Amino acid sequence: MNLSRWSPDDLRQHVDTAVEIYCAAMAYPVATGQQRKGYLLVHASRAGFRGMGACDDDGDIVGFAYGYRGAPGQWWHDEVRRDLSPDLAERWLRDPFELCELHVRPEHQGQGVGHDLLVRLLDGCAQRTAVLSTPEGASRAWRLYRRLGFVDVRRHHCFAGDDREFAVLGRPLPISLPIIP
Repeated sequence: MNLSRWSPDDLRQHVDTAVEIYCAAMAYPVATGQQRKGYLLVHASRAGFRGMGACDDDGDIVGFAYGYRGAPGQWWHDEVRRDLSPDLAERWLRDPFELCELHVRPEHQGQGVGHDLLVRLLDGCAQRTAVLSTPEGASRAWRLYRRLGFVDVRRHHCFAGDDREFAVLGRPLPISLPIIP
């Protein structure tokens, strides 16, 4: 597996592949991915953007991850903040790196690709904390986040416009390399 840093332009260049991987990994219909495409393009312009891509030996993209510096006025940040106590908001959202997306093609899951993408993405990150949301329930993603030291910030959170429950997880930064999967 070959990992590489993605600039905002790299995400823009590979947005169609990223959306395809997103839909496959989340078992979403193609229409959902097309709706998300605009968000990915907006996210590429956010301050503190960091991205990673994973390619197989043939050069095909099999996974990607990205995030940016979370801040007030951003949808996710404000949605989470409204349900946190002032102390929790200060602890986790004062200077966070918001992990927006981390997805691996299903046929490549369970091989350490997600782990490597996430560890490399967070390595050298300047923010105090890393925060993310993931659907509630047992999954490979859930186990990965726990292995990498993510803890509960808020459980059973409901985002506007989505009837599923999510866990909001966080971990202090920096992350130390190497972390064995």
